[in-house]
Amino acid sequence: MPDETINVSELQSWIGRTEELQDVVTPELVKRLRATLGQPAGDLSIGAPAPSTVHWCLALPAVQASEIGPDGHPHRGGFLPPVPLPRRMWAGGELLFSSPLRIGNVVRRCSRVEDIVLKEGRSGRLCFVTVRHEIFNDEGLTLKERHDIVYRQIAPTVFKPVEDSGPVAKWSRAVLADPVLLFRYSALTFNGHRIHYDREYCIREELYPGLVFHGPLQATLLVELATELKGHQPKSFEFRAVSPVFDGGEIRVNALDDGEALSLWITDQQGRVAMLATARW
Repeated sequence: MPDETINVSELQSWIGRTEELQDVVTPELVKRLRATLGQPAGDLSIGAPAPSTVHWCLALPAVQASEIGPDGHPHRGGFLPPVPLPRRMWAGGELLFSSPLRIGNVVRRCSRVEDIVLKEGRSGRLCFVTVRHEIFNDEGLTLKERHDIVYRQIAPTVFKPVEDSGPVAKWSRAVLADPVLLFRYSALTFNGHRIHYDREYCIREELYPGLVFHGPLQATLLVELATELKGHQPKSFEFRAVSPVFDGGEIRVNALDDGEALSLWITDQQGRVAMLATARW
């Protein structure tokens, strides 16, 4: 893409832009999230702790249908900058937990665009947008999040060879990456991005081989495994997307205790590492 099509100075004028949204952690939301993750409903009473990443299902922008772009996302240029590169991806992030959100909490999410950087990669131009979120309940700050978004050109997916060497998981579980799971998570997060449910759009427009498995859903599976293994949510959880995951067959959610932290990762149906994460207590 020619340089003149991306005005970096204009995009960086979005740095410092803020957004504040509010929501409630309802028993039904927690029940549906756990059902989507294959978990029992558990304690749904007021005051019971909710799943660690329930915040990704809360305080979501309710954009009118007339304000939705061709990819199913809201038109660019509102809270997020109008990056002209067509493909938007969740590149990774970091979660810093202070205390769990609880059923019945009134939740306030304060978001701020922190940085916008244009880079040149092997596949072309990349624009990285960093957003900081702070999640509050009635008692104060419960969670800080760094959200890394990358915009890039559309190109066919090139798969790297599966490496034979690598860590051996101490814990590993299979998750069926089927369209129903992806659709249900999109519904929970009010995510209209067509790459998660519209196969024809994925193949024809974005040149993907199938439906794309959500980045935050992968991270959710890793956080839930970490929480289960240690008995409570971590203080910090950092994750990075390495390779896309598509629907069909089983992926694996893996963990290894290195003494100071849990190393976690997702492997796709061919055994490729798709997401790397570290949880610390």
